[in-house]
Amino acid sequence: MTRAQLFGVLIGLAVVAFFTFLRANDPQLLRQARDVTFDEYQRIAPRSFEPMPVRVVDIDEASLRELGQWPWPRDRLAKLTDRLSEMGAAAIAFDVLFAEPDRLSPRRVVRDVGGVDPSFIAALPDNDEIFAGAMLDKPVVLGFGLTNEGSYLPPVKAGFALTGESAAEAPPRLRAATPLRPQLEANAAGLGHISLNPGSSSAVVRAAPLFLSDGQQFYPSLALEALRVAQGASTYVLAAAPQVANTLTAVKIGDFVVPLTATGELWLYVTPDTTERYVSARRILADGEPSPDVRSGIEGSIVFIGTSAAGLQDVRTTALGQNVPGVSIHAQIVEQILSGRYLSRPDWADGLEILSIALAGSLLVLLTTFVSPVVALVCGLAVTALALVASWLAFFYGGLLFDPLAPIMAASITHFAATAYRFLVTDRERREVRQAFGRYLSPSLLYRIEHTRNALSLGGDDRELTVMFVDVRNFTEMSERMTPTEVVAFLNTLLDALSRHVLANEGTLDKFIGDSIMAFWNAPVDVADHPRKAMRAALGMRETMVRLNADDAFGFGLEQEVRIGIGIHTGLACVGNMGAETRFNYSAVGDTVNIAARIEAACKDINFDVLISEATAQALPDCALLDAGSLSLKGKTTRTRLFALAGDETFAAQPTFRELHGLHERLVEVLRTRATSSRSTINAAKLKAAALTPGLVGFYARISRRSEHFAEAPIESTRRPAE
Repeated sequence: MTRAQLFGVLIGLAVVAFFTFLRANDPQLLRQARDVTFDEYQRIAPRSFEPMPVRVVDIDEASLRELGQWPWPRDRLAKLTDRLSEMGAAAIAFDVLFAEPDRLSPRRVVRDVGGVDPSFIAALPDNDEIFAGAMLDKPVVLGFGLTNEGSYLPPVKAGFALTGESAAEAPPRLRAATPLRPQLEANAAGLGHISLNPGSSSAVVRAAPLFLSDGQQFYPSLALEALRVAQGASTYVLAAAPQVANTLTAVKIGDFVVPLTATGELWLYVTPDTTERYVSARRILADGEPSPDVRSGIEGSIVFIGTSAAGLQDVRTTALGQNVPGVSIHAQIVEQILSGRYLSRPDWADGLEILSIALAGSLLVLLTTFVSPVVALVCGLAVTALALVASWLAFFYGGLLFDPLAPIMAASITHFAATAYRFLVTDRERREVRQAFGRYLSPSLLYRIEHTRNALSLGGDDRELTVMFVDVRNFTEMSERMTPTEVVAFLNTLLDALSRHVLANEGTLDKFIGDSIMAFWNAPVDVADHPRKAMRAALGMRETMVRLNADDAFGFGLEQEVRIGIGIHTGLACVGNMGAETRFNYSAVGDTVNIAARIEAACKDINFDVLISEATAQALPDCALLDAGSLSLKGKTTRTRLFALAGDETFAAQPTFRELHGLHERLVEVLRTRATSSRSTINAAKLKAAALTPGLVGFYARISRRSEHFAEAPIESTRRPAE
């Protein structure tokens, strides 16, 4: 081990120790990242909605419009309770606070007037008494909220049995609750808290506390009380860790056993919000018999009463990123329990994640230092994939929550630190050589030089290339009106913008020839589907020219458009290092290159900006191509068939282009046979082309003067529109 390697190992292990210590302390940033990861899992595979005997009676906007603003008088809530009881609701849970007397009660309204006979006031109906009477002997559960004021604690309507160590301090603390009206409190079959994320700084409800505690007594949630009352159960059986104080593990309510976090929370596994869960309150309170679908939805169901009205501001965010009424989360808790589909994070999950950071980080440090950063990267990617797959499978099949993000992040930063050290200390000379060559060679050629023995020797090899030539139309005339400095600025702006599309599509920039660009694909490294990559580069250049002209990027004014011509051909060429032993270029030569240059020159005659050869067209059967005829190119004894590139696969699938292609087929036949006049067909094609792209209008305007180009062309085009 060299001195440099020793320092590299020590620095790497120090980074690993730092991340191990950081994860062990679990700061808020890591917890938030972990929560977001688990949210994404649920968004990818949410719990599917299944019809359950759980309904939400929604005090929605329609109900408020029809029955009046909130709060409603409690005699109406009494009527709602009676209706639900008559329909056979198994439990009726109000996600509503009843802390104040009903200010709309006749007795209270008259008493506030003053000067009225007390005996008359006493004879008036009291809405709280009416509501309390409606609740009597019915499965009604009321909710209470948390407050920091006062010392009121509600009575507990159920018994508790505890197995294991004492866990009275495990749940979130209940210091005081919002007081309930005494007669309502007395007649309710159950009382449960309605808080969904007490003390949490996050707006997302990921886990709901099923119990609160004042240090001695447990207080169940509204959802649990509704489930208990619906079953007619009288006791909660809480299971705590056998040898660890204040650590809950599960609760049994009637026939259901629910896994809990150590603090008595339930990890929520939610479904996307759906209207099937809701019944509008106005439908329950409507005069006459309820509709069969309403009755069947309520009968035997646990019913939660709450509001989705925006003005009442009871809106929560779920792990799916949806904003839903708070009452729907209480309903989803019961649905989740009934479905038996739970999420849990094992107690040993933290230890496993900390150990994985230490082991994976140490392995990457050793591999990076003594083997190769590339090998370490491959191993790191394998560890990353393993962590992601294992975490996902544990969630999908077992409902287990393991955090892959912290180990992946720690391993990535550790690998980066170790690799950076190695490059800084042991690979400095190699980096300097690469940097020097990088100033003169294209990235792809530099890659070939680095990875191919004798790459800097003269010679070449034959391989199939797709060659592109790009040229500015009327450049000589334009340059006469500019100073040399302006010409250079113009060319720099244009060539920089256009050449980016070559590099972005895995092409090799051969050379800049004045106002022209030569580029090719499939050398020095293999490029899959290289004719298509060249096609995409050409279409990108077309879009760039439209943008540059619209933005007046050249400063010529909007009335003077800069236009280019692009020629593309695919065929065999010789590519390699060419020149003198001391100074050479990596380039391509051969007939294929010459044909591509001639095709670009033919853009002027055909009056279209992008032309491709038949060989290239055969590799693009699904693209928007139009037969441009067979032209006699300079230096060729036979005609060369060309195609106008109108667009890509998506463009070709447009109905308008399919119609244009049909017209074009007929036009080619007319021009080939000269049996009839082509004028009407050309005019129809012009109109259709104008709806697609302005460039095609000029193509058809010139085509009548090129009938000889189609004289020997076959009737069928190489490309047909996609079916």
